[in-house]
Amino acid sequence: MLKENIIKSKSFLFSVKVVTLYKLLVSEKKEFVMSKQLLRSGTAIGALVRESEHAESRQDFIHKLSIGLKEANETEYWIDLLNASDFLDHDQYQNFKKDIQEILRLLVSIIKTSKQK
Repeated sequence: MLKENIIKSKSFLFSVKVVTLYKLLVSEKKEFVMSKQLLRSGTAIGALVRESEHAESRQDFIHKLSIGLKEANETEYWIDLLNASDFLDHDQYQNFKKDIQEILRLLVSIIKTSKQK
């Protein structure tokens, strides 16, 4: 029986939430610039995790996840900025902040473990 790939499922679900938030920010709050940046970086995380599944080597695997880590870090920036500029309510911010921090921790852990092998 295959073990669940937690980073794969969490990054995909996060991407879905980012797309939903993007649509809300554009349609209801008329915010187009930061929301587009959030959409780009927030969905890139899951795409890079998926790419890493078929990496050509351990170094390629680490490289793809390292780029995903950079995208996650950028995503946290956009979440913080959207919050600081009052485009997110408290609950939205807390929810997204918790999710991205969990993804960041997972990616750091996977990368560190992979480098030690």
